[in-house]
Amino acid sequence: MAIFKVEGGHRLSGAITPQGAKNEALQVICATLLTPERVVISNIPRILDVEQLIDLLRAMGVEVEELSADTFAFAAKEINLDYLKSEDYRKRCTRLRGSVMIIGPLLARFGVGYIPKPGGDKIGRRRLDTHFIGFQNLGAEFDFDAAESFFSVHAKRLHGCYMLLDEASVTGTANIVMAAVLAKGKTTIYNAACEPYIQQLCRMLNRMGAHIRGIGSNLLEIAGVTALGGTEHRLLPDMIEVGSFIGMAAMNRSALTIKDVSFDNLGIIPAQFARLGIEIERRGDDIYIPQQDHYAIESFIDGSIMTIADAPWPGLTPDLLSVLLVVATQAKGSVLIHQKMFESRLFFVDKLIEMGAQVILCDPHRAAVIGQDHCIRLRATKMTSPDIRAGVSLLIAAMSAEGTSTIQNIEQIDRGYRDIEGRLNAIGAHIERVEE
Repeated sequence: MAIFKVEGGHRLSGAITPQGAKNEALQVICATLLTPERVVISNIPRILDVEQLIDLLRAMGVEVEELSADTFAFAAKEINLDYLKSEDYRKRCTRLRGSVMIIGPLLARFGVGYIPKPGGDKIGRRRLDTHFIGFQNLGAEFDFDAAESFFSVHAKRLHGCYMLLDEASVTGTANIVMAAVLAKGKTTIYNAACEPYIQQLCRMLNRMGAHIRGIGSNLLEIAGVTALGGTEHRLLPDMIEVGSFIGMAAMNRSALTIKDVSFDNLGIIPAQFARLGIEIERRGDDIYIPQQDHYAIESFIDGSIMTIADAPWPGLTPDLLSVLLVVATQAKGSVLIHQKMFESRLFFVDKLIEMGAQVILCDPHRAAVIGQDHCIRLRATKMTSPDIRAGVSLLIAAMSAEGTSTIQNIEQIDRGYRDIEGRLNAIGAHIERVEE
């Protein structure tokens, strides 16, 4: 098992480029199962979750060709459906939350789909009802073996329909869309997730021959087709990495350029960091963060305390609340962080409190942060990464702390961030990966 040793207090400088979007990669790689033809995807991040998904597709029978470090070709000519009931398949899927999105393509193309209860971050309840209710609406039969924790769906032919999703689930929307593109007739999905990565998936499917309208809205209309073909697709940069780098620059009082961010696809993210007082300059498709020794949290117009909360797109992605919370610990002023979607994502704040941060965990969903305006530096400590986003947030805290911190369970960080120590060390960080 590897750990990070992080020597805090070093300012960053220069430029850094975000990797391809993890969440988009998981969706579009699963979509390659919809066609026997060749699909080429570029800007793929070489991170643990994505590589595990690619290995899973290989094991299922997909021909995978590595064309370059970040570009792969997929050809799902033949799928071994018997493998889907094997112990190896179960083990691979239970390590990866994104594996749930293979069900929609399998159901649409082959009429069957099997998945064990998927793995992923332990951030609270992450129910799958939206996925399976959507499949049932399309005419599939659903079964859950509670003893084996195994889900299965079957259908001779899917049929389009109108459905109103009970929640704007991103993975649920992706799964249902991938099933509906090969269904007979018209499917209308209301309250669909509409974040940029869903838009990217829909545009890719349209290039493959699907007929999807309403892209970018929460009302999607899909005219089913009989078959899809191959295409080429390039992933957007990862908006969570962009936000993480903004937070790193602010916490370390550093000037930093973040390259090729696809600014128009960042939505409300720059504005939310600006609410904490962080200056953000757009330079073409780059972001420049000037050095700031102090940044002050805004108040609402009536003078009440600032509240930052997550919400479905175009609201703030919940994946960045952990980073914003850490950044607020060294701002001037106070803010309430409200994590509405997951009830276990704020539990990492106990380590921030141990480091000297002024944070009150009000309940599993809310934390009040009293910023210290860089007057009192955080103290180094030993900590464990509980999930991907909390892990990188603790890394940001350690980079600004006084002394050398140790972070365990960094495999969680590796799941979402490629060679994070190498890339950060290149701009001035002091992070060492050590095998224990």
